[in-house]
Amino acid sequence: MSRARVLAIGDTHVGMKRTHNEDSFMLAEEDNLYVVADGMGGHASGEVAAGMAIDTLREFFRATSSDPEATWPYKMDKARGYEENRLITGIKLANLRIYEAAQKDPQMHSMGTTVVGILVVEDGVLIAHVGDSRVYRVRDGKMEQLTADHSLLNDYIKMKRLSEEEIENFPLKNVIVRALGMKSTVKVDTVLDRPEIGDIYVLCSDGLCGPVSNKLIDSANEAGGPDNITVVLTKVMGLS
Repeated sequence: MSRARVLAIGDTHVGMKRTHNEDSFMLAEEDNLYVVADGMGGHASGEVAAGMAIDTLREFFRATSSDPEATWPYKMDKARGYEENRLITGIKLANLRIYEAAQKDPQMHSMGTTVVGILVVEDGVLIAHVGDSRVYRVRDGKMEQLTADHSLLNDYIKMKRLSEEEIENFPLKNVIVRALGMKSTVKVDTVLDRPEIGDIYVLCSDGLCGPVSNKLIDSANEAGGPDNITVVLTKVMGLS
């Protein structure tokens, strides 16, 4: 399959309730890498964690682009391809750096971040994520969620058949069970999607998908803007 050619834009907003923005995003067009990180933790440490995630991924991809023989901090999984290993390794390295920084500074002790990214590769669009930031794909006017939240609510949904009302009234909606910085190691979920010309991939923090599910930043703010809101849109312009 040919590699997709994409056009990407991104934006972030503090929302209507927060005083500072703990989200971060990256459009690394030279590496075909697009990422959203949603930080968490007091004393603006969430902002630090999200920034560290983005900076580490950018640094790792630049290093491995300029020197494909560079030593990696983790062994490759032979069951996965080179680019999938590269993306997973970058995220694992970000996790370790955030975790170690949090252990050294008491004010940063609770910091962490979600991360969701897409990497355009030869055989499709590779999606990787940790936490409850999401990727949607818009195709022929229909929006489909391509990631599964690492959240307590989603765990309950998997275990029990919750009704729409039970989901709506779930008391611990904001509790995530996986994030960068929580432990020294992290499991990164990946999926390979096969793009078609005209597809739009929507990467977003839960500040977008939480209050309005399938709408964008203005709508999220109209719905109260309870959290920072970040979205990256990548449109498949062609296959070459």
